[in-house]
Amino acid sequence: MHPDWVVPGYNGLVARYADNVWPLAPLSDNPSSCKNSIHWDSFPADTREELRLITWTMINGALPHAFLRGRAPTWRSRVSDGKVYKTTLIWRGLATWLGQRTFVGLPGQRLGDYVMFLKDEGLSRNTMSTRIAALTRLWAFDQMSIIPLGIGEPPWEREGQDDYLPAATATGENATDPVTEATMGPLLIWAMRVVDDFAEDILAAWEQRQRLRTAAERQKTTPEGLSALKSYLESISAGGHPMPSTVKANRLGVSCTYVAAVTGASISQTGNMISQAKWTAYARQNPGPNPLTTPITGLLDGTPWREFIDYDEAAGLMRMLGTACFIVIAYLTGARPGEILGLRSGCCPDPHTGRHLIRGHTYKNARDESGHHLSAGELRDVPWVAITPVVNAIRVLERIVPQDALLFDSTTHDLRFQREGTGALAAETLGDRVEDFVTWANAEADRLGRPGDVIPPDPHGAIGTVRFRRTLAWHIARRPGGLVALAIQYGHMRTAVSAGYASRSRDGIHELLDMETALATIDTVADLHDSLEAGEGISGPAARRAINAAAQAPRFQGVVITAGTARKILANPELAVHDNPHAMLMCVFKRDKALCHREGTKDTPSLDRCVSTCTNIARTDHQADQLQLRATEFERKAQHVPSELAKRFRANASRLREAADRHHRDRITLKETSQ
Repeated sequence: MHPDWVVPGYNGLVARYADNVWPLAPLSDNPSSCKNSIHWDSFPADTREELRLITWTMINGALPHAFLRGRAPTWRSRVSDGKVYKTTLIWRGLATWLGQRTFVGLPGQRLGDYVMFLKDEGLSRNTMSTRIAALTRLWAFDQMSIIPLGIGEPPWEREGQDDYLPAATATGENATDPVTEATMGPLLIWAMRVVDDFAEDILAAWEQRQRLRTAAERQKTTPEGLSALKSYLESISAGGHPMPSTVKANRLGVSCTYVAAVTGASISQTGNMISQAKWTAYARQNPGPNPLTTPITGLLDGTPWREFIDYDEAAGLMRMLGTACFIVIAYLTGARPGEILGLRSGCCPDPHTGRHLIRGHTYKNARDESGHHLSAGELRDVPWVAITPVVNAIRVLERIVPQDALLFDSTTHDLRFQREGTGALAAETLGDRVEDFVTWANAEADRLGRPGDVIPPDPHGAIGTVRFRRTLAWHIARRPGGLVALAIQYGHMRTAVSAGYASRSRDGIHELLDMETALATIDTVADLHDSLEAGEGISGPAARRAINAAAQAPRFQGVVITAGTARKILANPELAVHDNPHAMLMCVFKRDKALCHREGTKDTPSLDRCVSTCTNIARTDHQADQLQLRATEFERKAQHVPSELAKRFRANASRLREAADRHHRDRITLKETSQ
């Protein structure tokens, strides 16, 4: 590997050409990237040395600009360590498919045959595109090799890729299912609760646990310590008190380190004493906690959330605290997991005026002037906007990690296995921790007798780390008047997140918001089309405009929504139909008629500020039924509250029933409009 390509500050192993294992860590300065290695023994023997040379050429060389001209912007003259690793695995798959033969003089058509084989295997279009790009690199870097093998030009270079790709489907984040409201709501509440209400208790308990552990490890073996230990154990036995206990290797026993710390005895003295049959038997019959003495200040509905924190659970609670911080930051900023894992202490200073801003790096499309991939990323042109819960999470993390360290530094956050740091925690590790957090929160909800706080499983499977961005975009686009938790409004989030998540073009969460809003628009007009075809009625000043929009719905049946398609949909004024489930109506938006924007400068409605007299309003039979149900709910509540509040409930119920009656008087149907 050429020294110029080794990232600055790297002091680990750099493989020699002939080594069986090539670590790719020297190529990566991304704190959250996986540190992969190429294991040459796993490659077919007939092609191993051939692929070794082409891989060396790919790592140390760069594709010429003439080759890149006219290709997709995602192509780079040099690729990341992760792309090197994935590309070599695809080459290995080709070698295995070919069987016992070399790549010397391999006809380009054989590459085409292999791609058609993969297509028949049912791989997705996105996966197939990745395979094709890797095989194109095989051909290109072979030409640059000092000993070219003569691999032929892939047929798609002349014919195009369409015949080699399956039909287009949703890919990337757009194919990621958002976390359902039923799951995301209590998950976020628990995460914010841990950060805002429990963090002080957890941090204090962890500090005491570390002090006790350090003291126990440093204590010398003395007669005084032994005497204190005996007195401590005898007093527990004489009083019939529970013995501080722990479970190791599935066996219950006396907590050695804890007892040593509280008595002043050495660990060896304590270990010898508690291994006696007398004390092991007593501990099994009378197991007890290892309470830390730090006061509990966190409250849940005015009551302390627990009596004390146990010595043995302090590390686990610290793990939950770090995970809670990640959930809050990931969901309420819209940043990618890799971008969050690249944040450092001090990234969000207190502003003199205005909002808090998070300054960090972007990695996905970072490249230098020559088009080479920048593994260290590049500083974002404009920072993210941080609302209060995010700032609180960052402040907690800054107390956990050293100054200027990564907020999710693996050395600090990996409490169970202290090992040499390799950057930030891996995204996969945090994905596992999110699932563990759900399990822990549900256990807490059960312990505290709060069944309403249980986080139900998401029907689409594990929450992971990448679904938070899509979930935020979904809620901004589809639940603008709803509450996230603790009075954080999605309407505010659209302003704070999408305005603050800047980029060189409309990528990042802007692009994701465009696609999610376009999907919401299509879903709205498609549902309206189906209900109108079924004979349902619609009313309101914008009813006929809504009917015209619904008539266009069949055009989008089966259409894959890309960023470009989304922009066209959002730019079409005839499709500007927005469902507002909280107000139980639709907004058929026209900017010059919108009462939610009196200044008339925005191209989208503020659905959290709907005005009942606006001429953009339409309402369906289903929404009128919802008005009646809501009115019934208000009337029921009025029977159980003081008189003044009851009057307000009944007045609201009356207003809703009047709106429903007005709908049924004025409603029109599709059949009536066609006569």
